[in-house]
Amino acid sequence: MTSLRPVLHWKTPTLLLVDLYVSSISEVNEKAQSFSPHVYMEMGWVNEFTKWNPVDFCGIHHMCVAKEMLWIPDINIIENIRTEFSTQEPPVLKMMSEGIVTVVYSYTMTSACKMNLYKFPFDTQSCTLTLQSFLHYIDEFRIKAYSNASMLTDGSKLFFKTQGEWDLISINMSNNQLHAGGRVWDQLLYTITIKRRPLLYVVIFLLPILYFLVLDLASFFISDDGGEKLSFKVTLLLAISVLLLILHDMLPSTSDDLPLIGVYCSVIFTFTAVSVLETILVNFLKTRSVQAIPKWFKEAAAAPLDTGERASHSPPDLTGETSGETSSIAVLQQILSQLQKAHHLLSAEKQQQTLWWTKVAEVIDKTFTVIYVNGVMLFLQQMWQAWFS
Repeated sequence: MTSLRPVLHWKTPTLLLVDLYVSSISEVNEKAQSFSPHVYMEMGWVNEFTKWNPVDFCGIHHMCVAKEMLWIPDINIIENIRTEFSTQEPPVLKMMSEGIVTVVYSYTMTSACKMNLYKFPFDTQSCTLTLQSFLHYIDEFRIKAYSNASMLTDGSKLFFKTQGEWDLISINMSNNQLHAGGRVWDQLLYTITIKRRPLLYVVIFLLPILYFLVLDLASFFISDDGGEKLSFKVTLLLAISVLLLILHDMLPSTSDDLPLIGVYCSVIFTFTAVSVLETILVNFLKTRSVQAIPKWFKEAAAAPLDTGERASHSPPDLTGETSGETSSIAVLQQILSQLQKAHHLLSAEKQQQTLWWTKVAEVIDKTFTVIYVNGVMLFLQQMWQAWFS
């Protein structure tokens, strides 16, 4: 009775009715693409050899017997990825007068789950648990769900004990058939839908990145003199780089689509990097000047000035000077005057060009600020629609 299917005719398939309830979710590992639920599985089937009339047995309608005394179906969970997992097997089976046998198992397992992290941390995941018998084909063994989806969902939420990162949304079931090697197996699929609670990720990750972006916008009001603005922007860039490293440890690198949070951080990092480059360009334009005047020209312009001053303050020549020497002094004074005029013209031209480059830098800075603010607002709007659409 314990090794053969409990049917009077061997062609009669055994029908197994199953209910699966989720009581907790201990871990969801995004990098390993797995989740660890604790489930209760209630099974019932008909044993055609254990039917009796309660009238003949003092009105006994049901009784408990040791599980070694009756046949128990082999039910396996296909997605289980651990060779050993915690199972609490009851020592007895409940047997009814109609031949119905029921048993409840408690499983703590780690199963594979293909996750879509595109909207992380505002994501909803659907993980599947597939129940199947390896020993019996579909013509010998059928497996069906006893309760409907709403009853399983409500019962699981009633049993749900943990208040962790994930909320249980729903449990749905469907039947499938596995074809392999010319054989067919009956399968029962339970789809467990869970939703992440994103508050922690918003507080410790998304908001700091947004604050860095706001600080980068505010840095446009810092003066360009002294280099404090450039140092401030570079510090913001390094801070965002650290958060990108943290994000790399959180998400798997084999995802088909780049998660939106990766786009969010990368674009903000790009905005900050472009802002740093713009600050470097503006500082370069504001400090640019015309080519320096040659040293020999400055010395030539200053030397006659000293000679003229000495000539104007020197005592009168008592010995008398010739008319040729007087002419030489007049020529030197004329040369001095011309050199001073040239020096003043070069200085004015230099100042004019310096003011022109400063004007260009201011125009570039204002234009970039307008484009930068509009680009940031448009980007944040698109991210909001992509996350919550």
